[in-house]
Amino acid sequence: MTISATRPSPRSLAGLRGVYLARAVFAVAWALAVVVAMPDLGPVLTALLVVYPVVDAGAVVVAARSDGRASSPRIAEKANIVVSCLVAIAVGVASTMSIAAAVGVWGAWAVLSGATQLITAVQRRRAGGQTPQILSGAISVAAGTSFVAQAVAGSDSITGVGGYALLGGLFFLVSAGRLTMILRASERARS
Repeated sequence: MTISATRPSPRSLAGLRGVYLARAVFAVAWALAVVVAMPDLGPVLTALLVVYPVVDAGAVVVAARSDGRASSPRIAEKANIVVSCLVAIAVGVASTMSIAAAVGVWGAWAVLSGATQLITAVQRRRAGGQTPQILSGAISVAAGTSFVAQAVAGSDSITGVGGYALLGGLFFLVSAGRLTMILRASERARS
C-alpha cells in the first residue's frame, strides 16, 4: 500500500466530502426504497439491488478523481469498480432465482467491496475523516460474510441488506462531517 506523505489539497478534501455526502443520502434513500419494495423479489427490488453496486462503482470513480491522485495506481479502487459492475449483473441474475441467491451475491460483494474500502481508507488516512471508512470497510466484510451464511441457509429475507446500506450511509455521513471540520480548521489556519 502506498500512503501519501502530505494531506490532500482543500479542493480534493471538499470533493471527497461531496462524494461522501452524496453516498450517505443515496444509501438512506435506497434503504427506504428496499423496505417499501419488500417482501416480494419483483422487478423493483431487482432494479434496486442492481443499481446499488453501480452507484458504488460510480462513486469510487468520482472519489478517486476528487482525491487529486487519479493518475496514480489504485489497485483496490480499480478492483472495487470492476467487482461492483460484475456484481450488478450477477445480483440481477440471482434475483430471478431466489432471495437467498440475491442475498448470497450481495454478501460476496459486501466482503469484496468492504475489503477494498478498508484498503483505500487506510491509504487516505492522512486526508483525515477516514476512521469511519476503515470501520465501515471492516463491518462490510463481516456483514457480507453473514449474508453469505444466510444465503447458504436458504434465508428468504432481504431486510439485512437495507440495514447494511443505512449503516454504510451513516459512516459516509460521519466521514463527511469529519472532513468538514478539517476543511474549516484549514480555512482558519490560512486566515
